[in-house]
Amino acid sequence: MWTLVVSMLVILVLAGVVVLYVAFPHRGEDVPHVRWVGRLMRKGVDSAPTLDNTAEDTPAHEDWSLDLTALDSGRQEHRDR
Repeated sequence: MWTLVVSMLVILVLAGVVVLYVAFPHRGEDVPHVRWVGRLMRKGVDSAPTLDNTAEDTPAHEDWSLDLTALDSGRQEHRDR
């Protein structure tokens, strides 16, 4: 019973931190009345590794056409038997 209560409290605190981050520091604003929380969140995000999303997107394959002839030749072999 206590593990359920403690786990629910941890989930609620984590959800509150996410909502607080999205509401203020993510948009570049300070958290009212507790500015140190916003600074800590911003430091954590700045130190976390991220992917570069400013690079130009290049497709993995230049030719997106499907070659279905190999599938058809497999059917021909089964018909010949």
